[in-house]
Formats: sequence, structure tokens, C-alpha cells
Amino acid sequence: MKLCLSEATTLSASFAEDVEAYAEAGWRAMEVWLTKLEVHLESHSAAQTHKLLEDRQMTLAAASYQGGLLLSQGEQRRAHYDQFRQRLDLCQQFNIPTLLIVADFQEAVDQSSLERAVISLKQAAQWAAGFGIRLALEFRGKATFCASLDTALALVTQCAEPNVGVNFDVFHFYTGPSKFEDLKLLTPATLAFVQLSDVAGVPRELASDADRVLPGDGDFQLKPIVEQLRGLGYDGWVSVELMNPILWSAKALQVAELAMMALQRLIEA
Repeated sequence: MKLCLSEATTLSASFAEDVEAYAEAGWRAMEVWLTKLEVHLESHSAAQTHKLLEDRQMTLAAASYQGGLLLSQGEQRRAHYDQFRQRLDLCQQFNIPTLLIVADFQEAVDQSSLERAVISLKQAAQWAAGFGIRLALEFRGKATFCASLDTALALVTQCAEPNVGVNFDVFHFYTGPSKFEDLKLLTPATLAFVQLSDVAGVPRELASDADRVLPGDGDFQLKPIVEQLRGLGYDGWVSVELMNPILWSAKALQVAELAMMALQRLIEA
């Protein structure tokens, strides 16, 4: 498995600051927070950005995230797909192989909505294929649908496009209805990306993104999950992704160093 750090973990820092801090902490890959890259490119050219990445030997492992693709309609759908096309172009330009997309099930859905979501996912995958990009569908533990790993895998299977897999976020795995045996449903072809974090001293039903802590500092049983992924033969990217405001107030270098130590202890033990 290959290690990377999500820019969501140091959300208050800029894209350039993240590249510098992550490289200094020993990271060689990062999960891009797309808004940061887009803001960076407002004042820096693509050539300057490529040079920054080359100078710091930094690989862009994946990009987060695109929403609004599965259920939106009318003007909203056109706006989301315009943004999606721009972000696919950005991923292609910076050799980012995977784009994370969120299943936007926030309200109760019926059968026709589910059928529309599968069709939309298929269309999005076909768009992405034209750019050479893989899509990683993220389930959300508190969503009204696609809240579990098995449901996300079912959507991916029904979509039947080879460049679509699941983003396995352990936070949503533990705080939603997923079960440990669901991990057995994963295959190397359907697992597109992995995000690790932890939660300490908070009931799973009440846990929010702000409660995420470094892997190994909380109550999640992460080692059995890592062993399951290793047994699966997964050799892709594993990212530390936290949205903790306390970490956002710290220096990016300090957070990057702590995240590196935490992930190495877990993955390399």
C-alpha cells in the first residue's frame, strides 16, 4: 500500500504550503483538495505548479471531491457537470488518476431516484474515461441511501463501468450501517481508494467529521481492516483524511509529521 496525506487535514494552509510542508515531513504523495488547487491556479500558472511539484518530488494521488452528479436535475445538474468537466480536465493536466465523488443522497429516495443515480453514475464514468480518470464513489454513513459499503459496491456493480470503484473511508464505515463482513465483498477491481482516520471517546451515532483524530489515537479497530485490505492484495493509495478544527489551527508541517508517524505505525507494523 502507498501512503498519502489529504489536504483536508491541513485545510487552513494553501496548496503551495501543503506541498512544502508535506514534502518536508517525508510525504511523497498527497490527496488534493480541489478547491485549494483551483485557488492556487488563480495566481500561479500550470507550469509553475508542475515545477513546484517536481522540485518537491510530490505526486498527486487523488482529488477530492465532486458532488451533485447522481441526483441533481435541470440547472443544478448542468452546473455540477460543468464543474465536473473542468475538474476532470484539471486531473488530466496534473496526472491525478482518481477523482472522488460523493453519493448525494441527503433526502429519502424512491426506486426511480435510484435508477436515475445508476444512470448518472454510468454517464459520469464515461465522461471520466475520456480523460483517463478513475472515479471513486464515497458512501456516507449518515446518508439516507448509499450509507454503507455494500450499497456503494452495489451501485458500482450496477453502473458496470470499469473505471468506477469505491472510496473506502473508514470513518463512514464505522459510523454508518456497514458491517465488518462487508469487507469480503471488496475486490482489487472495485476498491479505488482508502481514507483512514479514527475517533476517540465519542459514540459512533454522534461522531462528526470534526471528531476525527489520527489513525491509532482512537477507538476504531484499524489493524484488522488493514490486514483485510492487505489480504485482498490492495496495493493502491491509503490517505490520512481528517477534518479536525484543532489540527487546522496547527502548523501544516507539524500535522504532516504526526500523520506520517501515525500511518507508518499502522501500515508498516
